[in-house]
Amino acid sequence: MNQTILITGASSGLGKATAKLFQSKGWNVIATMRKPEEEKELTTLENVLVTRLDVLDLHTIGSAIAEGLHQFGKIDVLVNNAGYGAYGTLESFSRDNILRQFNTNVIGLLDVTRALLPHFRENNSGTIINISSIGGKMTFPLGALYHGTKFAVEGISESLKYEVEQFGGKIKLIEPGAIDTDFTGRSLDFSNDESLTAYQPLIGKVMSAMEGLFHTASPAGVIAGVIYEAATDGMSQLRYTAGEDAKAMVAFRTQANDETFFKEITSQFSL
Repeated sequence: MNQTILITGASSGLGKATAKLFQSKGWNVIATMRKPEEEKELTTLENVLVTRLDVLDLHTIGSAIAEGLHQFGKIDVLVNNAGYGAYGTLESFSRDNILRQFNTNVIGLLDVTRALLPHFRENNSGTIINISSIGGKMTFPLGALYHGTKFAVEGISESLKYEVEQFGGKIKLIEPGAIDTDFTGRSLDFSNDESLTAYQPLIGKVMSAMEGLFHTASPAGVIAGVIYEAATDGMSQLRYTAGEDAKAMVAFRTQANDETFFKEITSQFSL
């Protein structure tokens, strides 16, 4: 019987590329998104179920899992991909926006995982792949909220590894660098209150530098390939750095002390 993967945030970018790759490899794919009625491509592929799942809505989480199990009988892999990046000065964000960032990137991931854990436990198997970022291992200016969520995903995954191994499950972390998707468009929530004049020089320099960072972005298909490797290699390896830029940055952060790292980031952003 074909294996089945459930992917959150599959309407575009990395989620969609991952759905297409696994389908091409003969997997059953449950491609979930907030607005499945707008999806035109995945719905044409064999063995792909496109259905609604909003990580902020517990009812849709339960119904998507139930629909997937009804169609395919079993779920073998979960990819927690849904999320976005909130960037800007902390003072410029409302509390509602702060909660939305953490509810989407952290609480939503936990809710989807909790909903599938009983199924994995009953089957004595199951792989949970959490999409983190190099931003879960290091920080850049203006990313207090986004980095906070990705650091949380790293800690959650590392600790949860001990739990799921009790019944034969696996946890995997994917840590991409820049991805050539619409992250800076629909997946970016940028906030700037121009009345906060003390921050404006920093904001200008960071936004100029960010444009250069995305010139070395990896295609979504490359990162999807790392997700496929993590799902199929049979190893207990926790972390998978994805993308050449990510490998270079993680290697530097591992070797550098805090002072050296901050000096390098200050230089890169001309701060």
